[in-house]
This record gives sequence, C-alpha cells and structure tokens, in this order.
Amino acid sequence: MKEFRYVIQDKEGIHARPAGLLVQEAQKHSSEILIGKNGKTGNAKKLFSVMSLAAKKGEEVTVTVEGPDEEQTAKTLQTFFQQNL
Repeated sequence: MKEFRYVIQDKEGIHARPAGLLVQEAQKHSSEILIGKNGKTGNAKKLFSVMSLAAKKGEEVTVTVEGPDEEQTAKTLQTFFQQNL
C-alpha cells in the first residue's frame, strides 16, 4: 500500500473539471485508489465520490493506492496532483 498527502493549491479546490481529470487518470490504473479528507473517503475512480469530498484550497487530502501497480500509480498521481490541483 502506498499513501501520500497533498494540500490543494487550486483556488477553486477540487471542482468539476479537475475532478473529472482525476477520475480519468485513476481509471487508467488497476490498483484501488481512495481519496480522503477529514475522515471521509471515496473511490477516486468515481466522480461523485471525488466531488462529495468538497475539497477546498488549503485543505489536505490523503490518497491511498493498493494493488499490483501501486508504486507507479502513486508516483503518477502525485505528479497529477502537483500539475492540476
């Protein structure tokens, strides 16, 4: 299992466009990907789960990756978060 934390930098937080891009990126990987905030966790491969977190700028999210490609998936998602959120 791999895990990383990220503080949202986008001034609008995780809104529809970047949430959709995140889901698209997550769906490329076979590992299970969970995203959580303040004790609430959702499947990063499902748009409504990501949107329901309502993550705002300055809030920290935790991404947990578990599965056969977890090492590469975690690296890819960290880069995605840095470039898009």
